Amino acid sequence: MWDDKAYCAPFTADTGVVVKQDTTGPTEGAIAAQVKSGKPAWDVVDTDPFSAQALGRQGMIEPIDYTIVDKSKMREGFSWEYGASSFFYSYIIAYDAAKFGDDPPKGMADFFDLEKYPGKRGMYKWGAGMWEALLIADGVKPEELYPLDIERAHKKLAAFKENVASFWGGGAEFQSLLLNGDASMVLIWSTRSRILEEDSGGDIKTTWAQGFLAPGAFAVVKGNPAGPKLAMEFIASAQDPERQLVMFKEFGHGPANPATDALLPPELKAYNPVDPENAAQQIALDMAWYDEHYSAALDAYLKVISA
Repeated sequence: MWDDKAYCAPFTADTGVVVKQDTTGPTEGAIAAQVKSGKPAWDVVDTDPFSAQALGRQGMIEPIDYTIVDKSKMREGFSWEYGASSFFYSYIIAYDAAKFGDDPPKGMADFFDLEKYPGKRGMYKWGAGMWEALLIADGVKPEELYPLDIERAHKKLAAFKENVASFWGGGAEFQSLLLNGDASMVLIWSTRSRILEEDSGGDIKTTWAQGFLAPGAFAVVKGNPAGPKLAMEFIASAQDPERQLVMFKEFGHGPANPATDALLPPELKAYNPVDPENAAQQIALDMAWYDEHYSAALDAYLKVISA
């Protein structure tokens, strides 16, 4: 989802083209269904880079035209054949500071330590970031994480899952878990960290320690009604640092364009996943691994949590 003030209205002002949003969620299946229908309704979608790559290889996503989209306005290593870097977020620990404020969690081992940090937990329903958390807590060194040992991660999960109050699927769910006191720690998207702190009056805090940094991507649907050139121009317009600053302020999205960093007010840098001090504490998710293994790993993960 994009903020109208950030991307849509400015593009309309620049080009005269009206931009409409559909917030139903462009999953891989939904994108594929539109392409197979022969009459896709979407032009540009907000997706995971590994989904863009997988669909691109199937001929359902246009290659990014880097003569229009400026690769120099992306962070190094975060551009793909079928996806253009759009923003960053992280999977991080949010915790009950009223209980643990004097000795906050310092990494993923603490998240799974119920003796030192009692209470229920919350984890992400769709696996990403959770495998890494399980393996780090089980003693795997960050530099040896990939390729992920899914069997080992799921063995730890199976032994721990009775302590999970909920496997959440969206931001509203994990906010409720924390604000209602149903869990004392939850692995969350960093995009909600400021909201949680404010809504709880500071009783809920977060840490970047051993967080997992993840990129979002713009992708252009094959056969899109506006045509690939206009869709690429929309992506290029969204690379403007001032526009990405609006997205950060509205949604907490870490800017894809590093030029935006200097525009962030000092008091907001603490919530930016790609701020150098915050990024240094984290591990970047390996998009190449997700591209190749995510579907099978997710199937196995869902079986474990539903067993």
